[in-house]
Amino acid sequence: MRLSTTIEGEGEPFAILHGLFGSGRNWATAAKRLAARWFTLALDLRNHGASPWADGMGYPEMAADVWETLEGEDAGSAPVILGHSMGGKTAMAAALMRPGDVRALIVVDIAPVAYGHSNAEYIDAMRAVDLGAVSRRADADAALSAAVPEAGLRGFLLQNLAFEDGAARWRLNLDAIEAGMESLMAFPYEQGTARFDGPALFIGGSRSDYLRPEHQGAIKAFFPAARIETIEGAGHWVHAEAPAAFMAAVEGFLAEI
Repeated sequence: MRLSTTIEGEGEPFAILHGLFGSGRNWATAAKRLAARWFTLALDLRNHGASPWADGMGYPEMAADVWETLEGEDAGSAPVILGHSMGGKTAMAAALMRPGDVRALIVVDIAPVAYGHSNAEYIDAMRAVDLGAVSRRADADAALSAAVPEAGLRGFLLQNLAFEDGAARWRLNLDAIEAGMESLMAFPYEQGTARFDGPALFIGGSRSDYLRPEHQGAIKAFFPAARIETIEGAGHWVHAEAPAAFMAAVEGFLAEI
Protein backbone atom coordinates (compact mmCIF):
# COMPACT_ATOMS: atom_id res chain seq x y z
CA MET A 1 0.00 0.00 0.00
CA ARG A 2 1.30 3.45 -0.94
CA LEU A 3 1.23 5.76 2.08
CA SER A 4 0.65 9.49 2.37
CA THR A 5 4.03 11.14 2.81
CA THR A 6 5.33 14.61 3.63
CA ILE A 7 8.67 15.23 1.95
CA GLU A 8 11.30 17.85 2.72
CA GLY A 9 14.94 18.42 1.88
CA GLU A 10 17.44 16.79 -0.44
CA GLY A 11 20.13 14.19 -0.04
CA GLU A 12 20.03 10.63 1.19
CA PRO A 13 16.66 9.28 2.34
CA PHE A 14 15.51 9.45 5.95
CA ALA A 15 12.11 7.89 6.68
CA ILE A 16 10.14 8.80 9.82
CA LEU A 17 7.42 6.49 11.16
CA HIS A 18 5.03 7.78 13.84
CA GLY A 19 3.42 5.93 16.74
CA LEU A 20 -0.10 4.68 17.41
CA PHE A 21 -2.82 7.34 16.98
CA GLY A 22 -0.20 9.65 15.46
CA SER A 23 0.70 10.84 11.98
CA GLY A 24 3.69 12.14 10.10
CA ARG A 25 2.88 15.70 11.05
CA ASN A 26 3.67 14.88 14.70
CA TRP A 27 7.28 14.82 13.50
CA ALA A 28 7.22 18.05 11.49
CA THR A 29 9.74 19.89 13.68
CA ALA A 30 12.27 17.06 13.65
CA ALA A 31 11.75 16.46 9.93
CA LYS A 32 12.36 20.12 9.12
CA ARG A 33 15.62 20.10 11.08
CA LEU A 34 16.79 16.84 9.50
CA ALA A 35 15.88 18.16 6.04
CA ALA A 36 18.91 20.44 6.18
CA ARG A 37 20.96 17.35 5.34
CA TRP A 38 18.53 14.58 4.46
CA PHE A 39 15.70 13.81 2.05
CA THR A 40 13.11 13.34 4.79
CA LEU A 41 9.92 11.36 4.29
CA ALA A 42 7.41 11.53 7.15
CA LEU A 43 4.91 8.77 6.46
CA ASP A 44 1.34 8.32 7.68
CA LEU A 45 1.10 4.61 8.45
CA ARG A 46 -1.96 2.65 7.31
CA ASN A 47 -5.25 3.54 8.99
CA HIS A 48 -3.70 6.79 10.27
CA GLY A 49 -3.59 10.37 9.01
CA ALA A 50 -4.14 10.78 5.28
CA SER A 51 -3.12 7.24 4.34
CA PRO A 52 -5.56 4.62 3.03
CA TRP A 53 -7.56 2.40 5.33
CA ALA A 54 -7.18 -1.38 5.18
CA ASP A 55 -7.76 -4.48 7.25
CA GLY A 56 -4.74 -5.80 9.09
CA MET A 57 -2.31 -4.04 11.40
CA GLY A 58 0.49 -6.61 11.37
CA TYR A 59 4.03 -5.29 11.32
CA PRO A 60 5.07 -7.26 8.21
CA GLU A 61 2.16 -5.65 6.35
CA MET A 62 3.06 -2.18 7.61
CA ALA A 63 6.75 -2.71 6.79
CA ALA A 64 5.75 -3.73 3.26
CA ASP A 65 3.75 -0.48 3.00
CA VAL A 66 6.87 1.46 3.99
CA TRP A 67 9.01 -0.23 1.36
CA GLU A 68 6.38 0.26 -1.35
CA THR A 69 6.14 3.94 -0.46
CA LEU A 70 9.89 4.55 -0.38
CA GLU A 71 10.29 2.84 -3.73
CA GLY A 72 7.37 4.82 -5.14
CA GLU A 73 8.92 8.08 -3.98
CA ASP A 74 12.17 7.09 -5.72
CA ALA A 75 14.08 7.53 -2.48
CA GLY A 76 17.20 6.13 -4.12
CA SER A 77 19.86 4.81 -1.79
CA ALA A 78 19.33 2.77 1.37
CA PRO A 79 17.38 4.86 3.88
CA VAL A 80 17.86 5.62 7.50
CA ILE A 81 14.58 4.59 9.14
CA LEU A 82 13.43 6.19 12.40
CA GLY A 83 10.32 4.99 14.17
CA HIS A 84 8.58 5.76 17.44
CA SER A 85 6.53 3.19 19.37
CA MET A 86 4.32 1.42 16.80
CA GLY A 87 6.44 3.11 14.14
CA GLY A 88 9.53 1.78 15.89
CA LYS A 89 8.28 -1.78 15.61
CA THR A 90 7.41 -1.11 11.97
CA ALA A 91 10.93 0.24 11.40
CA MET A 92 12.45 -2.84 13.04
CA ALA A 93 10.30 -5.11 10.88
CA ALA A 94 11.34 -3.19 7.76
CA ALA A 95 15.02 -3.63 8.64
CA LEU A 96 14.63 -7.32 9.46
CA MET A 97 12.63 -7.88 6.27
CA ARG A 98 15.28 -6.29 4.02
CA PRO A 99 18.45 -5.86 6.10
CA GLY A 100 20.66 -5.12 3.12
CA ASP A 101 18.50 -2.18 2.08
CA VAL A 102 18.65 -0.15 5.31
CA ARG A 103 21.53 2.21 6.05
CA ALA A 104 20.74 2.63 9.74
CA LEU A 105 17.90 2.22 12.20
CA ILE A 106 16.70 4.55 14.98
CA VAL A 107 14.05 3.17 17.33
CA VAL A 108 12.35 5.44 19.85
CA ASP A 109 11.02 4.04 23.13
CA ILE A 110 10.00 0.55 22.08
CA ALA A 111 11.64 -2.87 22.05
CA PRO A 112 11.31 -5.99 19.86
CA VAL A 113 9.14 -7.71 22.45
CA ALA A 114 5.46 -8.34 23.15
CA TYR A 115 3.74 -6.00 25.59
CA GLY A 116 0.94 -7.04 27.92
CA HIS A 117 -1.11 -3.85 27.81
CA SER A 118 -3.13 -2.24 25.06
CA ASN A 119 -4.47 1.20 24.25
CA ALA A 120 -8.05 0.07 23.73
CA GLU A 121 -9.34 2.58 26.28
CA TYR A 122 -8.42 5.44 23.95
CA ILE A 123 -10.34 3.83 21.10
CA ASP A 124 -13.35 3.54 23.39
CA ALA A 125 -12.95 7.18 24.42
CA MET A 126 -12.84 8.44 20.82
CA ARG A 127 -15.78 6.26 19.81
CA ALA A 128 -17.82 7.64 22.71
CA VAL A 129 -17.58 11.19 21.34
CA ASP A 130 -20.83 12.15 19.61
CA LEU A 131 -19.27 13.58 16.46
CA GLY A 132 -22.65 14.88 15.32
CA ALA A 133 -22.58 17.28 18.26
CA VAL A 134 -19.02 18.44 17.56
CA SER A 135 -18.74 21.70 15.65
CA ARG A 136 -15.31 22.73 16.94
CA ARG A 137 -12.30 21.14 18.57
CA ALA A 138 -13.31 22.39 22.03
CA ASP A 139 -16.50 20.31 21.86
CA ALA A 140 -14.53 17.11 21.31
CA ASP A 141 -12.03 18.11 23.98
CA ALA A 142 -14.83 18.48 26.51
CA ALA A 143 -16.37 15.16 25.47
CA LEU A 144 -13.05 13.36 25.91
CA SER A 145 -12.13 14.96 29.22
CA ALA A 146 -13.80 12.42 31.52
CA ALA A 147 -12.20 9.38 29.88
CA VAL A 148 -8.88 11.11 29.12
CA PRO A 149 -8.23 13.59 31.95
CA GLU A 150 -4.65 14.41 30.90
CA ALA A 151 -4.83 17.52 28.70
CA GLY A 152 -1.64 16.73 26.80
CA LEU A 153 -2.86 13.27 25.82
CA ARG A 154 -6.24 14.66 24.78
CA GLY A 155 -4.43 17.19 22.62
CA PHE A 156 -2.48 14.38 20.97
CA LEU A 157 -5.63 12.40 20.21
CA LEU A 158 -7.43 15.52 18.99
CA GLN A 159 -4.82 16.01 16.30
CA ASN A 160 -6.79 13.27 14.56
CA LEU A 161 -10.01 15.29 14.54
CA ALA A 162 -10.89 16.60 11.10
CA PHE A 163 -13.82 18.56 9.69
CA GLU A 164 -15.16 17.92 6.19
CA ASP A 165 -18.06 20.04 4.96
CA GLY A 166 -18.69 20.99 8.57
CA ALA A 167 -18.88 17.39 9.80
CA ALA A 168 -16.38 16.07 12.34
CA ARG A 169 -14.60 12.76 11.85
CA TRP A 170 -11.57 10.91 13.16
CA ARG A 171 -8.65 10.50 10.76
CA LEU A 172 -8.16 7.01 12.21
CA ASN A 173 -9.65 3.66 11.24
CA LEU A 174 -10.63 2.81 14.81
CA ASP A 175 -12.22 -0.51 13.83
CA ALA A 176 -9.08 -1.80 12.10
CA ILE A 177 -6.81 -0.55 14.88
CA GLU A 178 -8.97 -2.23 17.52
CA ALA A 179 -9.07 -5.49 15.55
CA GLY A 180 -5.30 -5.36 15.13
CA MET A 181 -4.41 -4.45 18.72
CA GLU A 182 -3.07 -7.91 19.54
CA SER A 183 -0.72 -7.72 16.54
CA LEU A 184 0.33 -4.20 17.51
CA MET A 185 1.29 -5.28 21.02
CA ALA A 186 3.24 -8.31 19.70
CA PHE A 187 6.46 -8.55 17.69
CA PRO A 188 6.35 -10.73 14.57
CA TYR A 189 9.86 -12.22 14.64
CA GLU A 190 11.31 -14.87 16.92
CA GLN A 191 14.86 -14.41 18.16
CA GLY A 192 17.29 -16.24 15.90
CA THR A 193 15.10 -16.02 12.80
CA ALA A 194 16.22 -12.59 11.55
CA ARG A 195 18.78 -9.91 12.31
CA PHE A 196 19.99 -6.53 11.12
CA ASP A 197 23.73 -6.06 11.54
CA GLY A 198 23.85 -2.40 10.54
CA PRO A 199 24.05 0.64 12.83
CA ALA A 200 21.11 0.90 15.21
CA LEU A 201 20.25 3.37 17.96
CA PHE A 202 17.54 2.78 20.55
CA ILE A 203 16.43 5.88 22.47
CA GLY A 204 14.25 5.57 25.56
CA GLY A 205 12.83 7.91 28.17
CA SER A 206 13.80 7.36 31.79
CA ARG A 207 10.17 7.78 32.89
CA SER A 208 8.83 5.29 30.34
CA ASP A 209 8.27 1.57 30.82
CA TYR A 210 8.48 0.75 27.11
CA LEU A 211 12.27 0.46 26.82
CA ARG A 212 13.82 -1.06 29.93
CA PRO A 213 17.19 -2.65 30.81
CA GLU A 214 15.62 -6.12 30.66
CA HIS A 215 14.93 -5.59 26.95
CA GLN A 216 18.62 -5.37 26.06
CA GLY A 217 18.91 -9.11 25.34
CA ALA A 218 16.09 -9.05 22.81
CA ILE A 219 17.47 -5.91 21.18
CA LYS A 220 20.94 -7.40 20.80
CA ALA A 221 19.53 -10.67 19.44
CA PHE A 222 17.95 -8.87 16.50
CA PHE A 223 20.27 -5.85 16.27
CA PRO A 224 23.74 -6.88 17.49
CA ALA A 225 25.31 -3.50 16.68
CA ALA A 226 22.65 -1.56 18.59
CA ARG A 227 23.44 0.98 21.23
CA ILE A 228 20.88 2.16 23.75
CA GLU A 229 20.58 5.69 25.10
CA THR A 230 18.23 6.95 27.80
CA ILE A 231 16.99 10.53 27.93
CA GLU A 232 16.63 11.55 31.56
CA GLY A 233 13.29 13.01 32.58
CA ALA A 234 11.51 12.01 29.38
CA GLY A 235 8.50 9.74 29.10
CA HIS A 236 7.24 7.74 26.13
CA TRP A 237 7.03 10.76 23.79
CA VAL A 238 10.77 11.39 24.09
CA HIS A 239 11.01 13.60 21.01
CA ALA A 240 8.25 15.92 22.26
CA GLU A 241 9.20 16.00 25.94
CA ALA A 242 12.97 16.45 25.54
CA PRO A 243 13.48 17.65 21.95
CA ALA A 244 16.96 19.10 22.41
CA ALA A 245 18.38 15.99 24.07
CA PHE A 246 16.58 13.76 21.60
CA MET A 247 17.93 15.57 18.54
CA ALA A 248 21.42 15.62 20.05
CA ALA A 249 21.29 11.82 20.36
CA VAL A 250 19.98 11.38 16.82
CA GLU A 251 22.44 13.77 15.22
CA GLY A 252 25.36 12.32 17.16
CA PHE A 253 24.45 8.87 15.86
CA LEU A 254 24.01 10.10 12.29
CA ALA A 255 27.44 11.72 12.36
CA GLU A 256 28.97 8.29 12.95
CA ILE A 257 27.31 6.29 10.18
